Amino acid sequence: MKKVFLLIFVFAFTQANAQVKMPVLSPMQTFKQDFGMGTIEVAYCRPSMRGRKIFGDLLPYGELWRTGANAATSIRFTDQVIINDKKIDTGTYAIYTIPGEKKWTFILNKGVSNWGTTGYKDSDDVVRFSTDNIELKVPKETFTMQLANLTTESCELHIMWEKSSIVIPIKTDVKPRLKLQIEAALQSDKKSYYQAAQYYNEYEKDPAKALTYSKLAVAERPEAYWIWLYQAKIQQKLGDKAGALESSKKSIEAAKKEKEDDYIRLNEDFQKTL
Repeated sequence: MKKVFLLIFVFAFTQANAQVKMPVLSPMQTFKQDFGMGTIEVAYCRPSMRGRKIFGDLLPYGELWRTGANAATSIRFTDQVIINDKKIDTGTYAIYTIPGEKKWTFILNKGVSNWGTTGYKDSDDVVRFSTDNIELKVPKETFTMQLANLTTESCELHIMWEKSSIVIPIKTDVKPRLKLQIEAALQSDKKSYYQAAQYYNEYEKDPAKALTYSKLAVAERPEAYWIWLYQAKIQQKLGDKAGALESSKKSIEAAKKEKEDDYIRLNEDFQKTL
């Protein structure tokens, strides 16, 4: 009977231990960012300093690094981008770096199934270039990657750890494709006048043409307080302060009907600039 009890106790103890989930020292992070006409998705493992000296010690200068921990860090583009003046096709790539005291080497490589640097081949490099090592004023305890300084056609990949950081500019060219879409939409039954106004104002830098489409948009949708405000800003850019004020008043009038207090406030602030 004692033997049976002991076996039950050992089994229960083993099962209890089998359910223990230990914290991961280098946890995985995945983030996705809308960019241009597609998305950028990054997946990487995040080691921490934990009292260690990292660059020039744990990670020697001049040696290939997986840019994270565990499996190779990956970046996925769903639309074509431009890095270091080279067009990068859609797909998933591994990110490798070679840290240096003053300069780092950034590498985009096809070896997405590699475990760290194992299996790396420079013949699989898609783009490889040198970039400045920017010293951080405040040390970064945990290895961090992020996409920052986003515009419609550019962003930056920031790679940071300890007191080192590098910045990788990423660009995309949406203007030619966007123009084709706008022109096609203007020929369809449902005209995209507001989008046309945005395109000619922001991409073609042609506020006069943008105003033409904005006026068509508010004529079609006079309740659209956001279009009225957008039109007011175009008119201000063209030097038509009286027209800008009138459009802004129309925006407030429409916003009050919809109880859109934020747009009422935006218009009040805008009118102070006229």
